[in-house]
Amino acid sequence: MTILAADLAARERAHRAAREGATHEEAKPENDKDTRALEASYLARGEALRVEELRKGLEDVRAMPARALREGERAALGALVVADEDGHASVFWLVPYGGGTRLAGGEVQVVTPKSPLGRALLGKVAGDDCEVVVAGKTRALSVTSVE
Repeated sequence: MTILAADLAARERAHRAAREGATHEEAKPENDKDTRALEASYLARGEALRVEELRKGLEDVRAMPARALREGERAALGALVVADEDGHASVFWLVPYGGGTRLAGGEVQVVTPKSPLGRALLGKVAGDDCEVVVAGKTRALSVTSVE
């Protein structure tokens, strides 16, 4: 959550700066071909949308139930899934938002159910195998534990 909160704060600052740039005196068009103000307003709008998306994502993560999964329980939001891929163990944390983030010094990869990898792991139990195509490459995973 700290990473998402820090990203949100940075995006809010970027949105304020873009909004101020769009309305600044120097952004006024000097002629009918000058589109600086228009471009700055597009940038401000994009930052505003990203801020709202991050706020919603942070709310979703905060609302995620924090509970320990029982042995044999299927992977669900909040689960840590350990999977073997070609003799290498990978740890995935299933959460509603923030996919792609790496935690614990890069040892834990955050995945969401919206991603192909997250969809493949959702509902799995220890001993299940799955294949998923990520970036055009087929990955074969064997789930070793769900916590």
